[in-house]
Amino acid sequence: QGQLVESGGGLVQPGGSLRLSCVGSALQLDHFHIHWFRQAPGKEREGVSCISRFDGGTNYGESVKGRFTISRDSTKNKVYLQMNALKPDDTAVYYCAAGMYLSNSCAFWYNLDYWGKGTLVTVSS
Repeated sequence: QGQLVESGGGLVQPGGSLRLSCVGSALQLDHFHIHWFRQAPGKEREGVSCISRFDGGTNYGESVKGRFTISRDSTKNKVYLQMNALKPDDTAVYYCAAGMYLSNSCAFWYNLDYWGKGTLVTVSS
């Protein structure tokens, strides 16, 4: 059964950086649009970033534009989320998700087929 596994979360100071990884287990990530979502205590789930399975195009949530970057390393079957200039409001559980929808571009409102269990990012001094 295909699975997604996130890693790289942890405690970081405001202004610091962290890189999250999403790896496919029995799942070839090149076949999927890959999304990162996050959910903080008391808040709704928020779309963070996505990368298209067709053209590699990306989208970002407004709150992370200019600070976060999503990328693929197909040789490692991984997708990364590089997070810079982290703020306390970035504290959340971050989830990797995958979908095979047919749109050329990726968007946060599509239903997705696979979800990881999440990795916790805590931004605090």
